[in-house]
Amino acid sequence: MWERDYVAEVGIDNAALLATRGRTAWLASEYRPRDLGDGRVCLSELALGASRELGEEEDGALALGTSG
Repeated sequence: MWERDYVAEVGIDNAALLATRGRTAWLASEYRPRDLGDGRVCLSELALGASRELGEEEDGALALGTSG
């Protein structure tokens, strides 16, 4: 089974926050965003789902739609 990874440019400070101090940073590794450097984060499909659920109550929550 193939799993997708999603990369987002969020800025250096936000990437560090998401990877180390955000609500998902305390979850198992497959649910955490990874700081790729240069202001980018990588989220697996599991991490994206966790970020969507846990980020709803925070400012800057992920609000991603589907296309099509």
